[in-house]
Amino acid sequence: MRLLIINPNTTAAMTESVAAAARLAARPETEIVALNPSDGPPSIQGPEDGAAALPGLFALFEAEVMEKGGYDGLIIACFDDTGLLELKDKSPVPVIGIGEAGYHAAMLAGRKFSVVTTLAVSVPVLEENIARYGFASRCAKVRAAGVPVLDLEFARDAAEKKVVDEAARAIAEDGCDAIVLGCAGMADLARDMRVRFGIPVVDGVAAAVTLAEAMASAGLSAADAGAKR
Repeated sequence: MRLLIINPNTTAAMTESVAAAARLAARPETEIVALNPSDGPPSIQGPEDGAAALPGLFALFEAEVMEKGGYDGLIIACFDDTGLLELKDKSPVPVIGIGEAGYHAAMLAGRKFSVVTTLAVSVPVLEENIARYGFASRCAKVRAAGVPVLDLEFARDAAEKKVVDEAARAIAEDGCDAIVLGCAGMADLARDMRVRFGIPVVDGVAAAVTLAEAMASAGLSAADAGAKR
């Protein structure tokens, strides 16, 4: 099995971190290919960055999936699910966003989830996605930890503390029994946070890899999954 992960921003260090998290989650026989566009924003923080990332994302999709091919699934490694619905409409293989995968996993693991994301500018985007997917009744709250995306790569210790502290507030205040980490750069925090808090803490990268493997094994194309609109 061969899965393509596209990080829609241009920061190669984040792409490498996402690839490492994906390989830890993947089956031994699954090959992970992780790429990012050469043009676009270095991080995606809010709707303007998301819109700016679309041309590079779509060009990479056309080159890799539509022209080159050879993949069993595509994962969009931005928690905003940047370009996800557009690519579901075009793709011959299943396309999964780490946001939608994280929400699905949290709903299977608990009754109600809270999301801990990076900056407040991302909160409306995530709330809109959750409502569009029909998950609003299962989401307690979307919270921002006040962490710029690239701090998760380049100022790790301080960023991690803010994320963990915000998750603790969510557990204390929101009535949630699962936490979804709302950024691809948070992928490697999930395991330690599960131990710390004793509840499911969902990394969208791992959830997306697992779901992509399951869909490919079941022979589900994007159209079969009801993604064509």
